[in-house]
Amino acid sequence: MPILITGAASGIGLEFLKRWAPKQICIAVDNVPIPLDWLPEGYEHSVLAYTVDLTSPTAIEKLGQKLKQVSISCIIHSAGIRGLVSSIHQTNPTDVRSAETMESMDAATMTTTFQINALGTFLLVKELFSSLRLALQLGDEVKVVVMSSRMGSISGNNSGGGYAYRASKAALNAIVKSFAVDIPEMTFLMVHPGRVETGLVLAKEQGAMRAEESVSDMIALFDRLSSKDSGRFLDRFGEDIPF
Repeated sequence: MPILITGAASGIGLEFLKRWAPKQICIAVDNVPIPLDWLPEGYEHSVLAYTVDLTSPTAIEKLGQKLKQVSISCIIHSAGIRGLVSSIHQTNPTDVRSAETMESMDAATMTTTFQINALGTFLLVKELFSSLRLALQLGDEVKVVVMSSRMGSISGNNSGGGYAYRASKAALNAIVKSFAVDIPEMTFLMVHPGRVETGLVLAKEQGAMRAEESVSDMIALFDRLSSKDSGRFLDRFGEDIPF
């Protein structure tokens, strides 16, 4: 059955797409066009690509309507933003922390970060519930894996800052945990992929790994997890992260 991958135009989402598209049908979602020139010859029809603005409830609803009769056995939700004040980050791209301090943070950045990272996640899963339910009725195990962040751990916050990103990821974790409680027949996971080279920041962060490494670890993790793990907040190796 098809897998749906968000954030599929770059970074972690694109790497998941590259791993799975040659093996099964993938539905790829991003807010920009998704590059498909890497697909092997003969696999052009293995990816169904959609450009969707995750800040728009209407756009998310339209996607849900288009896919209402499509059974989806797995969602890999990696779309998200870092929540940096753009003007500050553009001026000093190597100093990420300066663009997310209490002094620099503004309402527009906070609002957009929540719209994408938290509200967008809720609306997307809600709109795709019919497709997930259809896969369940057809006898498939259904998983929803959401890329969270260790920065969303409230008990693990010992360094402060990161206001928009931390708060949006904590909210995301609360949403996904409620999904796990309310829909026990499906498996919901929150995974911290590690510090990965993505387009979330303009400059490469010290110690950041390539998406290929992170995704390899996460795929190995997914193979070990089952419905009894629903609602867990994990790193890419399967260790629990405190909420």
